[in-house]
Amino acid sequence: MSHSIFITGTDTDAGKTVIATAILQLAADRGLSTIGFKPVSAGCSETAEGLRNDDALALLAASTKGMAYERINPIAFADPVAPHLAAKRMGVTVETQKISSAYQYLVNQNADLLLTEGAGGWRLPLSECAFLSDFVIQHKIPVVLVVGMKLGCLNHALLTYQAISADGLEVIGWVANQIDDQMLYLQDNIDSLKALLPAPCLGVVPKLANTKQAAEYLSIERLLQ
Repeated sequence: MSHSIFITGTDTDAGKTVIATAILQLAADRGLSTIGFKPVSAGCSETAEGLRNDDALALLAASTKGMAYERINPIAFADPVAPHLAAKRMGVTVETQKISSAYQYLVNQNADLLLTEGAGGWRLPLSECAFLSDFVIQHKIPVVLVVGMKLGCLNHALLTYQAISADGLEVIGWVANQIDDQMLYLQDNIDSLKALLPAPCLGVVPKLANTKQAAEYLSIERLLQ
């Protein structure tokens, strides 16, 4: 049975890619076929093959199904800014239809797990009147919320959860990802999130020197039900 999930974060640099690749790794360890999808990226390197984004490359490397890069990252910008700003400077428009078409192509590959990683936070603008969340709503994709553990994360997590729920989508789990190794009262904050967020905690990932170890701290049982 195929599963589709969307990974969002409380903010930029919350650790979406670390958690996304860990989930793909855990699924592959179970013998499942996987595809990682990064529909929009900003902050890409110029290569002989074209623009390449580190997050998208990480997803591609963690996927079991071999795909052309352009299939898993159809919209890419060099500037490390909000995509709608990069698009405006390039004189182009980011269209949700292009994202949906790319997503449908990947759905048709029939992987056991299709994991889509967002960009920035939940309400990422694609233009003055469209958001990346519109695509997730359109396809009714269940959401995993990555909470970047730092001062202010309780507010960010609760507001993000409320926005996702108000959009009619289910948060099927959340992950506490420690990005500030000096954070005061870390465990107290995690306990508060467990009490305040009406979704299961899939794991608590400490700040790691080798982010490939993140999978050791996660459980994906809930995601595969």
